[in-house]
Amino acid sequence: MSKKYIIGIESTAHTLGVGVIKVAKEGEEYGRVLVNVKDSFTTVSGGMIPNDVAKHHIQVRDSIYDKALKDSKISEADVVAVAFSASPGLAPCLIEGMKFSKALAKRLDVPLIPINHCVAHLEIGRLTGARDPVLLYASGANTQIISFAEGKYRVFGETLDIGVGNFIDSFARHAGIGFPGGPVIDKLAQKSEEEYIELPYSIKGMDVAFSGLLTNLNRKFDSGNYAIQDLAYSLQETVFAMLVEASERALAHTGKKELLLGGGVGCNKRLQEMCRIMCKERSAKFFVPPNEFLLDNGGMIGFLGEIIYRSILEGKSKFLDLKDIDINPRERTDEVDVFWK
Repeated sequence: MSKKYIIGIESTAHTLGVGVIKVAKEGEEYGRVLVNVKDSFTTVSGGMIPNDVAKHHIQVRDSIYDKALKDSKISEADVVAVAFSASPGLAPCLIEGMKFSKALAKRLDVPLIPINHCVAHLEIGRLTGARDPVLLYASGANTQIISFAEGKYRVFGETLDIGVGNFIDSFARHAGIGFPGGPVIDKLAQKSEEEYIELPYSIKGMDVAFSGLLTNLNRKFDSGNYAIQDLAYSLQETVFAMLVEASERALAHTGKKELLLGGGVGCNKRLQEMCRIMCKERSAKFFVPPNEFLLDNGGMIGFLGEIIYRSILEGKSKFLDLKDIDINPRERTDEVDVFWK
């Protein structure tokens, strides 16, 4: 009997990723991520221009796909479906990912499964052992506090303006740091002697806002009166405290006892530490996937694709025709029909 695999393709923003997932056998809860390769757009200074990022994806997609097949040692004949990130994200990047995925699915004559990128961040959390968590989803364009309730992933809190990752990258860009700025800001924060500079703390219930804080930081940087490492330290302490406070309120509101961290900003060790402390104080369990699944990646797209693939075979939904599949750059997490749970 031939083996069965799902190809997952990620292209929502700066990363073009391809994952290979082995379909679960009977009795297994989910498939296994065999390979997870990617290439990400970066700059020495300034941010990312969507059309330039889309060109990057065009340049690297064939080589990344070939590497994924080579590293997983599978045959295209054993691929039973292709999953791709259809939402949300930067339209030029999503379009290139869809075009590549449609061409691949058509050539292999297999179903194409559109995936919501945010929900994929949630579902890959299954690998940690989390069963029914509140998710603190902290990434570039997205900042949400999410949990499953009454048939859908519900958003209990979110940013009222920009995503936490974009906020950090925007300050980094203002300070002359390239993209992505988050890792550099984190390194600078670690060089501070914990000289906290008072910054605006903007949280309303379980919602947060960053634009006023960004303006304040930019002005402080421009004044020349503050060391960049102290600004970076104060930025992280303030923003992460806001996110942890909102997450704790969501845990109290839902009565759940698990917190799952997701998204690229979740790689930050200080944010993880603050989440861990909060969970310990309220007797909750804290879960965080490996960094490769926190950052944008094709593995998580294929992982959810595999779950959906088996659910469709069980009759819970149906595969879409290629002509009916399109991107949805602004689709919200709570708009997704979670038919597989």
